[in-house]
Amino acid sequence: MGRPLNSRQIEAFRAVMLSGTTTAAAQILHTTQPAISRTLAQLQSASGIRLFEIQRGRLLPTPEAKELFDAVQRHFLGLEKVEQTIASLKHSGVGLLRIACTPVLGLAVLPSVVYGFKLDYPSVHVTLHTIGTHLMRDGLLSGMYDIALSTSDIRTTGLEPVLMHQDRSVCVMHKKHPLAGKSNVHVRDLAHYPLLAHHADDAQHQMLQQLMTKHGVVPPSIIETNYSATICTLAAESAGIGLVSTYAASVFANLVRAAPFTPAIAVQTHMAYAPNVAPSKLTTDFVERLKAHFKAMKG
Repeated sequence: MGRPLNSRQIEAFRAVMLSGTTTAAAQILHTTQPAISRTLAQLQSASGIRLFEIQRGRLLPTPEAKELFDAVQRHFLGLEKVEQTIASLKHSGVGLLRIACTPVLGLAVLPSVVYGFKLDYPSVHVTLHTIGTHLMRDGLLSGMYDIALSTSDIRTTGLEPVLMHQDRSVCVMHKKHPLAGKSNVHVRDLAHYPLLAHHADDAQHQMLQQLMTKHGVVPPSIIETNYSATICTLAAESAGIGLVSTYAASVFANLVRAAPFTPAIAVQTHMAYAPNVAPSKLTTDFVERLKAHFKAMKG
């Protein structure tokens, strides 16, 4: 190739290939037909390739022109894709939102927030993983998640959790349980019924254990599980009574009676961003929706 091509020549060539005539190409590029003809001549001279033939007054592309057009189209489609991506980023940020949360939040809090978010961002891909706190920390630090929410302590080097909501534990039981008529359940009441408990590493269970030790309470038996949902369903089957967050109790309100527990055991929900990267517009918007959701709970 004798001389380098310029963008004006490429645009003129593409316009002619798309429209079929130099006149139509001139209209597309807001110029004149003679200007398009001159530009095509310059392109053919610079490239050293015969791109068009004139037959019966019609401009016909050569096979070489068609092959060049394929390459030009790939280039322009790539530019259009870039422009579409920029427009999408301006509107909604990165088109992926990755959330990690503890199971109870995935059951009781996130569904309504995600639903509202998707109404405004229908094309955004959302991943919602309900996992344990250790996996949550590792996932944030490795960049697997944009945000994480937990009712357990997720503090660790590199993460800066913020308090999103604070509430208190409630005691769940069958609706006809002997304690169902009480306005609140005291830790001393646990001495008389099977206890449905979280696993030993759970912060809520550890605080409960401290209270039972302080008050000399020993339940007749214990059923231990990892999930608040399981405690609620076991309570619904009269297997015992147990402490859960108000989040979990609200989901199973039709199955169990939930009574305030005293002395109060706080349930805190913390949120942390992935470190070393600024939150996307999507992430920021989602967190604002979470704040509004928790505020509406008035916990």
